Amino acid sequence: QVQLVESGGGLVQPGGSLRLSCAASGSTFSIYAMAWHRQAPGKQRELVANIRSGGSTNYADSVKGRFTISRDNAKNTVYLQMNSLKPEDTAVYYCNAATPYGVIWGQGTQVTVSS
Repeated sequence: QVQLVESGGGLVQPGGSLRLSCAASGSTFSIYAMAWHRQAPGKQRELVANIRSGGSTNYADSVKGRFTISRDNAKNTVYLQMNSLKPEDTAVYYCNAATPYGVIWGQGTQVTVSS
């Protein structure tokens, strides 16, 4: 089984930056892709970015050029560097991992962009 723990959320002013971390533990060898999603109040959860085992990445149009997903295989950790944050980026951010046994989700971390 795989466990995920997110960290790095918080309150930031518009235009600021945050870096989210998602640390995986357990059967990490089974993970073939990881992703960040977010869910704002009253809205559906949406994909923000993903990264596959080969290193390829995809981003939602709304975050392209501002967010960067990366990973440190030695630490079994995926990061989401968020720059030029906007109030509309306010949401709970969730990490997930795709495995042959299903998709595993973390508990989420709150990001609030406000002056």
